[in-house]
Amino acid sequence: MTPQTIIIGTGLAGLTTTSTLLTHHIPVLLLDRATKPGGNSIKASSGINAAPTRYQVSQDSISAFQHDTILSAGVPYTTATGVERTRRERLIEILTAKSADALYWLTDDIGVDLSRVAQLGGHSVPRTHRGSGKGTPGYEIIKGLLGRVSEDENCRMEVGRRVTRILREEEGERRRVIGVEYTVQDSDGNQTTTETAYGPVVVASGGFAGDARGLLAQYRPDLEGIPSTNEQREGTQPLLQEVGAAVVDMEQVQVHPTGFVGGEGEEEAMVKILAAEALRGEGGILVLGDGRRFVNELETREKVTGEVMGKAGRLPTKARQWDVKLVLDEGAAAALQSHLGFYMWKGLMKKTTVEELGKEMSALEETLQEYADVVAGKKQDEFRRQSFGNWTLREVTPESVVYVGKVTPVVHFTMGGVVINERSQVLDAQGQPIPGLWAAGEITGGLHGQNRLGGSSLLECAVFGRIAGEEAAAYYQGLKQT
Repeated sequence: MTPQTIIIGTGLAGLTTTSTLLTHHIPVLLLDRATKPGGNSIKASSGINAAPTRYQVSQDSISAFQHDTILSAGVPYTTATGVERTRRERLIEILTAKSADALYWLTDDIGVDLSRVAQLGGHSVPRTHRGSGKGTPGYEIIKGLLGRVSEDENCRMEVGRRVTRILREEEGERRRVIGVEYTVQDSDGNQTTTETAYGPVVVASGGFAGDARGLLAQYRPDLEGIPSTNEQREGTQPLLQEVGAAVVDMEQVQVHPTGFVGGEGEEEAMVKILAAEALRGEGGILVLGDGRRFVNELETREKVTGEVMGKAGRLPTKARQWDVKLVLDEGAAAALQSHLGFYMWKGLMKKTTVEELGKEMSALEETLQEYADVVAGKKQDEFRRQSFGNWTLREVTPESVVYVGKVTPVVHFTMGGVVINERSQVLDAQGQPIPGLWAAGEITGGLHGQNRLGGSSLLECAVFGRIAGEEAAAYYQGLKQT
C-alpha cells in the first residue's frame, strides 16, 4: 500500500516538491522537525538567481551563468574526472538552463514579486532577483508556497516531527525505500510517540551548518568557535547513508563574510543574523577597524572571507570574530529598505554621519571619497570592483549621512551532501539510484563545489524541487498501477 508521498522538510525545496506533486493530485505527507514551517529558506534575503529573464537590463545568458558557477565551484569541479565530472557538469547545466523557468514559476504561478535585479559576488552581471516590496525574497516565496499547499486537501503538513529512520524493503538486490519512522514532539520539544508512514520519500531537510558538535566537528574541526547563521541542529545526511546513499564534498563548508556581530549584549551570540550580500551588491563597502577599504566586495564569498580573516584584526570575544564594518550611503540604503528597516530595528545597523563615525575610524572619510571617485569614474578601483549598485554619494563631507553595521565571517552553508543525479534521484556508492528516494536543496552535494554563488541556494531548491516532484509523481503513479 502506498497512500502518499512523504516530503521531509518545509523549506523551499520541500514546498516546491509538494506543490509539484499536488498539481498531479497526489497525496502528500509533509514533515518537519521544527515547530514552524519555512526552514532556512524563509530567512533568505539577497534573492534568487536566474538568466536570462525579462527583468534583467544587462545582457545575460545561460552560458555566462554556467561559466560563473563553474568558476565559483573551483577545485572539486576542476579536478573531477570521468563519471563524477559528467555528473557535476550535468547538475550545473540543469541549474542554469532551468533557472528562468523556475523564476517564472514563482512569479507567474505563485505570484511572488521578483522584479528587482542586483549583482552579487562572483557574478559577471546582475542576475539575482528579489522583490521591490517590504518583504525579503525568502519570506515572500515561502509565504506564497505555504498558501498554495495549505489550501490543498491532498496535503497534510505536520511540524514537530523528527524523522529517525528511512524504511526500505529488505528483499531483493535493489531494495526500494517504502517510508519513514518519525517521533512526535510536544510544544516543549519532548518526544511523545513514534509513528510510521509509508510511501516514496523526498528528503529536503537542509544542510549541517548548525551541527557544530556533529558533522561540522567531524568534517571541519578548524571552524570551531566561528558563529553560524544556522540554529544548532544535527545534519540529516546520515539518515540517507543508512539506506546506502553516497555523500560528496562534505568538507566543503561556506563561511559567509558578513554576519552581524549583534546588538548590545549580543556580541557573543553563536547564532548570527546574516548581513545580506545584497547590501554589498547595492553599493555597500567593507572597511577595517580604522576605516580603510581592503577588498573587492563583489568577489566570491570564499575570497572575501579569506581577505577578512587575513587582514582584519580579531575582536576580543570568546567567539572567533573579526573587526570589520559594513558601510552604505543613502543611495544604497534607499535600494534596500526591506532589509535596512529590519536591521535597524534589531540594532544591527545605525544611521550616522561621516564625522561621527570618523571618531573611531580615522581613515574613513578619505576612504569614502576615494570610493565615490571610483563610482563617478574619476579613477580606477584598485580592488577591481566592477559594479557599484545604487551608491550615489559623490562629495564626501563630515555631514554626509552613512549607515554602518559591525560584521564578521559566519558559517553559513554546506556544499556537501548526498549524491544525486539530474533527476534528483539519490545515488548509492556504485552510482545507482536508490528506488523510491529523492533529495533536493542543501541536503545534496556536488553542485556548488567549494563555493556557492549567492542567490543559487533558492534557485537550487526551486529547480531540483520541481524535478523531484515530477519524478516522485511518476514513481507514485507507477506503484498505484502495479
